Amino acid sequence: MTVTRPAELELRRVPITHPDAQRLIDEVQAEYVLRYGGPDRTPIVPAAFEPPAGSFFVGYLAGKPIATGAWRRSTVEAFGTTETAEIKRMYVVPTARAAGHARRMLAHLEVTAASAGAKAMVLETGEAQPEAIALYESSGYERVPGFGYYRDEPLNRCFGKLLNSAD
Repeated sequence: MTVTRPAELELRRVPITHPDAQRLIDEVQAEYVLRYGGPDRTPIVPAAFEPPAGSFFVGYLAGKPIATGAWRRSTVEAFGTTETAEIKRMYVVPTARAAGHARRMLAHLEVTAASAGAKAMVLETGEAQPEAIALYESSGYERVPGFGYYRDEPLNRCFGKLLNSAD
């Protein structure tokens, strides 16, 4: 009997304007409409996701784009530092969920942000995304004071994680 391993998620840094990135961003925006009644209106400047200001990644499985994740430099204070990076556009297509792809993308974001000098990661998510909250908490993220575009919204949940050189 031959055992085949599942294909490895290949992570590629691409511009946020890349067609694969845009298609997946459109999908996550549609999901926000279903969960929250509207798209994410956080202002996004494409240059914020280009090195050295940040990076945008698409995850490919067997050549198909199935996940996104990005970070951009931030000055949000968390864990005694303002040398932070904010996670944006974490998303995995529904047919590829529960396979560890989001966890792999998250770890990659942490490593690349730390390599660029970030001391901590921060992110905004929402109460209507319990699986995202579970991922972040199980990955060592803790609640931090509200920040960002939705800081005053009742469903907003902000998290952070101190990075170290071992990440």
